[in-house]
Amino acid sequence: MPVRETFDCLWCGQRWTVRDRQDLEAWAHLCPECLGRAGDNPFLRARLRAALAERAAVAREPTPAEREEVPAGRPAPAAPTPTEPSDAEIVAYYEARAAEYDDFYLRRGPYRRGVIDDMAWQMELDHATAWLDDVPFDGRIVELASGTGWWSPLLAARGELWCYDAAAAPLELARQRLVAHHLLAHLHQRDAWAPPEPPPAGGLFTGFWLSHVPRHRLADFLRLARAWLAPGGTYAFIDSVLDPASGAVGNEWDAATEIATRGLADGRVFRLPKVFYRPAELELALGTAGFSASTVATTGRFFLLGRATA
Repeated sequence: MPVRETFDCLWCGQRWTVRDRQDLEAWAHLCPECLGRAGDNPFLRARLRAALAERAAVAREPTPAEREEVPAGRPAPAAPTPTEPSDAEIVAYYEARAAEYDDFYLRRGPYRRGVIDDMAWQMELDHATAWLDDVPFDGRIVELASGTGWWSPLLAARGELWCYDAAAAPLELARQRLVAHHLLAHLHQRDAWAPPEPPPAGGLFTGFWLSHVPRHRLADFLRLARAWLAPGGTYAFIDSVLDPASGAVGNEWDAATEIATRGLADGRVFRLPKVFYRPAELELALGTAGFSASTVATTGRFFLLGRATA
């Protein structure tokens, strides 16, 4: 993350101004109180480690005088490219957004796009729900990056569900949703990139997660997904199609970097990867990762529906 002298703390939201740009708070984007709790909190600890590494990397960069001493004929170092948001930034975003997340599905607040677009959204969401209900999951079902559990009751009714999410706040909302449906599931705070836990699952599901996997990491994640599953197990996913009426009003997406900039109701702004994969490229990537019978289609405007066999 870029060093900032003034920022909103990624954990508590407090506005903070540092005394010196070399202060760790300026690199971690955490206030001193939250930074002091890093030993007891996985997210804060990860942010601290990343800040230390980023500050050390900049300290090793050549000074302006050293850059002027580049021998003639040798090209100068290329200008830095925009920094890809870290996994910790994504977790911070979903911690902060938890209470607002279901507005995305329900077309509330900044997601309202008018009667026609909202009706089209609802029809396609119903189609995606029916599609997922028909996926032949069996036995143990794993849901990675489960968020607030929008899809979890449907999965919990099909087998023994294990919900994992790196952010605690949306996972608590998922628990409440399952309780309201009188359904049981195992809920654990765990990163989607962590190695699989035994035993192998009969089904794996991700909802709106693949689009947050940068292109250069897609093959790694699909191999990880394959490793979660027993032979013959099913991986299914629902994700985003690029459509102007899909996201919130005011959010931005850079097609060149495939990075989204999103604001929350409290004024905080976050950046995260957002890749709108095409069905054909996902089918190819699934096959390369060891899946068979891969099919990826769209509902029309808004959703990708994908399924493959381990």
